[in-house]
Amino acid sequence: MAAQREWFEKDYYKTLGVAKEATAKEITTAYRKLAKKLHPDANPGDKAAEEKFKEVSAAYDVLGDAKTRKEYDEVRAMGPAGGFGGYSGGGFGGFGGG
Repeated sequence: MAAQREWFEKDYYKTLGVAKEATAKEITTAYRKLAKKLHPDANPGDKAAEEKFKEVSAAYDVLGDAKTRKEYDEVRAMGPAGGFGGYSGGGFGGFGGG
C-alpha cells in the first residue's frame, strides 16, 4: 500500500518535532504552531515553506487520529523487512560466484 510505504519512509514525529510518546494534545499543539508559521498565507511565494506546510499537514493527518497513529506506529515497527520492497536482492546472501 502506497500510504504505508510513505509511513515507513517518513518520520512524522520528527516532522512535527514531538516525541513518539507525545500525547494527542502535544501533537495538536505542535501541528498548530508549525501550520501557523508555515502557512502559505503567512509566506507568500515561499515554495520551501509551502512544501514544509504540506509535510506538516500530512504528518498531522496521520498522528492526529488515534487509529491511524496506531497503524503508523505498527508499520514503522515492522522495519524494512515488513513487506514494503525495501530489499531488492534475490535469493540467499553469501552464494555469489567468485
